[in-house]
Amino acid sequence: MGQGDVPERRRRALATAFDPVFYRTVYDDIARVGADPFQHYVETGWREGRDPAPWFSVSAYLERHPEADGGDPFAHYLLRGWSEGCEPSPSRHRERFLERIGGSRRPASFEPVLPAPEPVLQAPEPEIPEPLASLPSLPSVPVEADPDLPAGLTREAARELIAAGFDPAFYLSAYPDVAAAGQDPLEHYLLAGQWEGRDPRPGFKAADYLEVNPDVAASGMDPFLHWLVAGRAEGRPLRFELGFRGRIVAGLAPLEARMSAAARAAADISADRPRELAPLSAASKAAGLHVTFSHDDFTKRIGGVQLCLQAESAGLARKGIDHLHVFPAVPWPTLRPAGSRAALGVVWNGRTLGHFAVGDILKVLGKRRAGPRTTLAVHSLLGHEIGETLDILAAAGARRGLFWLHDFAGLCAGYHLMRDEARDCGAPPAGSAACRVCVFGPGRDLHLSAHRRLFETLDLTLVAPSQAALDTWSAAPDAPAATAVQVHPHARLVPSGRFAEAADGPLTVAFLGMPSAYKGWPVFTDLAERFRDDPRYRFVRLGSAAAPGAPADHIEVSVTADNPHAMREALDSARVDVAILWSLCRETFSFAAYEAAAAGAAILTGPDSGNIAAFTQTGGHGLVLPDEASLFTQFESGTVQSLSRRVRRPEICEIEYSGMSVDLLESLS
Repeated sequence: MGQGDVPERRRRALATAFDPVFYRTVYDDIARVGADPFQHYVETGWREGRDPAPWFSVSAYLERHPEADGGDPFAHYLLRGWSEGCEPSPSRHRERFLERIGGSRRPASFEPVLPAPEPVLQAPEPEIPEPLASLPSLPSVPVEADPDLPAGLTREAARELIAAGFDPAFYLSAYPDVAAAGQDPLEHYLLAGQWEGRDPRPGFKAADYLEVNPDVAASGMDPFLHWLVAGRAEGRPLRFELGFRGRIVAGLAPLEARMSAAARAAADISADRPRELAPLSAASKAAGLHVTFSHDDFTKRIGGVQLCLQAESAGLARKGIDHLHVFPAVPWPTLRPAGSRAALGVVWNGRTLGHFAVGDILKVLGKRRAGPRTTLAVHSLLGHEIGETLDILAAAGARRGLFWLHDFAGLCAGYHLMRDEARDCGAPPAGSAACRVCVFGPGRDLHLSAHRRLFETLDLTLVAPSQAALDTWSAAPDAPAATAVQVHPHARLVPSGRFAEAADGPLTVAFLGMPSAYKGWPVFTDLAERFRDDPRYRFVRLGSAAAPGAPADHIEVSVTADNPHAMREALDSARVDVAILWSLCRETFSFAAYEAAAAGAAILTGPDSGNIAAFTQTGGHGLVLPDEASLFTQFESGTVQSLSRRVRRPEICEIEYSGMSVDLLESLS
């Protein structure tokens, strides 16, 4: 992308052309965890080689246009490539997508409708063009392509029916691409939105209605029109009455299928040339070498583990210690089975070198002259094969180090310890009936045996970021034995002497971070939907990208290594009274909980949230409620108002972050 391309312009271009229905359909893991497709693509999907629309292949575009490497190829095409005559290739998932949707609800052509090429944008470009006429638009379905209407219903009458039940304000809020393009929301829905699976009003989810009414899906009729004409009178359900946990279970794919999909994706990644690994074998005057493993490239992703590694990497640099980080080139839902082969990514002293065959990494490390000391830290083995991991550590001369308990992958392939990703399980004995009925049961032996081998081969101290996490690990009957254990929190609160300012108006209730199911997003959205029109409350979501259709105002905030306090500052600025941190899993730590408490927000959480519940209860930072019914009762009765900033007058705190493994290196001497 050119220097003149600014983040907002990129986001708006992507929102115009990105296809959320395609993305959810071909990438099962996105639908399974409840992630917003657009947000996932913008933050991580393009880096993982995922395609944003049926007519665009990320990998094919990079092959033809290597100048786009290092940035989002789709954004490069939308903002520059198309005007230079670059041609996109269809996604390799296009035909599978057509098969899954039956071909009846999409236009026959998936080619984007592009304007005539204009001159290439030159940097700097201080102004964003308005309107977005220079950006390509989604393929739309002409009126003539509408499916047959019910007998006796004219197009004009159908339009009037839809218009009467349509909510234009909701539509523009849910789909910012429509708002950014200046399109009339009703016209967009009639011509394109209904075919793209967009929702016309709060409480009506087109995908749910089609799922629970397969005859409507087979008919090809707009689901909203069907509900208005017939479904409402027939008492048709809008969705399966299973609750969100039931919907999670109903949508689960077998673990073997997920592993097979990851293996196919890994096979598409070509290894870079070994000479790119030259920095590893170059002569070094460093004070030592520190080798780390995790599930992804921490320099390019945002999240809790990534922030931990960024802090660790910065601390190593200050101490003059070389840092080698290894991660799988393609994300995996589990560890890789013995004997499997896949490229591994390498980060050297904060710079990503590329993806390489394990044999090439071993050769280069074998040539490296041993430094004064080599240590290691395992942050995650997801996507790694245990034999390769031990070979790399042996070649690097690393045998003593730390195993971080960021999650419970050492106990189960279901690293959140949630049976079928819906309910807490507490890691029952392997092979028990409880494991046999869970989708993760087939992968548990792989994880337990690999981690036992790791702990038996190396001299590892297990480091838990909270006592709650260590207690869960220690209580598991199959937990591998570590040489030593230690609790080392990622952060601590430091009182500032400044007290939170109270806000006039309704109680402000917030959700923090990515809108995923296991973080409690469905609970928050149900709460916000129920009290949407209640003048006592205002619901907001703080995150890096808006969640289309969310019944809450969006406050944009992104936490990075350069701005680690961004969330706390945004919470304080918005004068958030209550943070809903309803994690369904046992959080080993929660930056969100510390950020909320530091900003003066009271926390509402449930009993299964691990260290969120422990932190909230022991620190007096809010309430741990017994179940979701109790949460709704707090709002219905108005009891939650006692948690407002005006009533509590909480003290604002600073957050002091740990140096992660760097704090503990001396203990490894």
